[in-house]
Amino acid sequence: MSIEQLGALGSLLGLLAVAVASDLRRHRIPNLLVLTGILLGVGSQLLAAGISGVSASLLGMLTGFAIFLPLYILKGMAAGDVKLMAMVGSFFMYQDALWIAFYSLMAGAACGALIVLVRGQATQTLARYGMMLRTRIYLAPASDEVAGKPFPYSIAIAIGTLVGMFWQPFGS
Repeated sequence: MSIEQLGALGSLLGLLAVAVASDLRRHRIPNLLVLTGILLGVGSQLLAAGISGVSASLLGMLTGFAIFLPLYILKGMAAGDVKLMAMVGSFFMYQDALWIAFYSLMAGAACGALIVLVRGQATQTLARYGMMLRTRIYLAPASDEVAGKPFPYSIAIAIGTLVGMFWQPFGS
């Protein structure tokens, strides 16, 4: 790995740390942070591979965006999370962005399940989801149910990014 690549990944990790801190504190991921990250991602790819790197970066960005967009449309996540995943994707080729998005989704599911278990609401949550599957009608979480509270998904994206940076199951 070149010094430029290490610098780009270090920048990405720093940006993710700021995003997580902001998400935990304000439940917001600043657009300026995302835009800065996209410019750094595209710029690092440009330095690494020239104009083809820019294409790879944009495709990685679109991959992250496209995978998370349906969850935003279904009100399963906030727009900042979708934009953050697009920013992360801009640092990688589309194959790696695809894996990182997958790992981020798995991390989000694990974090969500852990929160539900720790709060002792597994039975309540599973019963509501079971009823929704049987009736095919959306049932909003109860006011005291953790499933209805904001979740700082930037944590899951950071975990997914770390896993994707250090573990590639098929050598992509």
